[in-house]
Amino acid sequence: MAPQAPPPHRQGAGDGPTVGFDLDMTLIDSRPGIRTTYEELSAATGTYIDAELAVTRLGPPLEQELAHWFPDERIAEAGELYRELYRRHGIGPALAMPGAREAVAAVREAGGRAVVVTAKHEPNAKLHLEHLGIEPDAVVGWLWAEAKAEALKEHGASAYVGDHTGDVRGARTAGVVSVAVPTGPCGAEELRAAGADVVLEDGLKAFPEWLDSFRRSGTA
Repeated sequence: MAPQAPPPHRQGAGDGPTVGFDLDMTLIDSRPGIRTTYEELSAATGTYIDAELAVTRLGPPLEQELAHWFPDERIAEAGELYRELYRRHGIGPALAMPGAREAVAAVREAGGRAVVVTAKHEPNAKLHLEHLGIEPDAVVGWLWAEAKAEALKEHGASAYVGDHTGDVRGARTAGVVSVAVPTGPCGAEELRAAGADVVLEDGLKAFPEWLDSFRRSGTA
């Protein structure tokens, strides 16, 4: 019997690095939909919410923002309503950040895996990615800052890309390379001061070149 041919190479098969990505303001600009959702939440609850201010503080879990506007006993209820409203108002207006699709594709083309690790409600995170045609290998939601290390370790990541100092802390807790992009609420110097190993000043547009040098360095 003739020997069987080896299976064809599959992108993301595990022979390249696993890279984690944050979602909001790293892969996607979710501000338009978040702004509208806060406005809808304000109207539905009769509670004043400064939606313009809220979208400047993206990164931490939703409940931290709601605590600015609702008493403690109403935060859980407001959060449930927000997430319901978000499915109708938050997904469609979001945009892919420049270079986002190319960054995820670069990891997979290198034979690695791209894993989105976000504080966002996981079902809504998946809806965003499907809507925008961004195709990671896995999506893990409901994790913020140091807690993101759980997923990064579980998936064997060697680097984590994010826009917030909380993302830097998550990467450092996991013991992986922290790659920061100053496309969210935190500037380049703030990200460096928080301990980012790399700051891509041009955002994800610079990621494929960085990934290539990362792989050639032998540290991936």
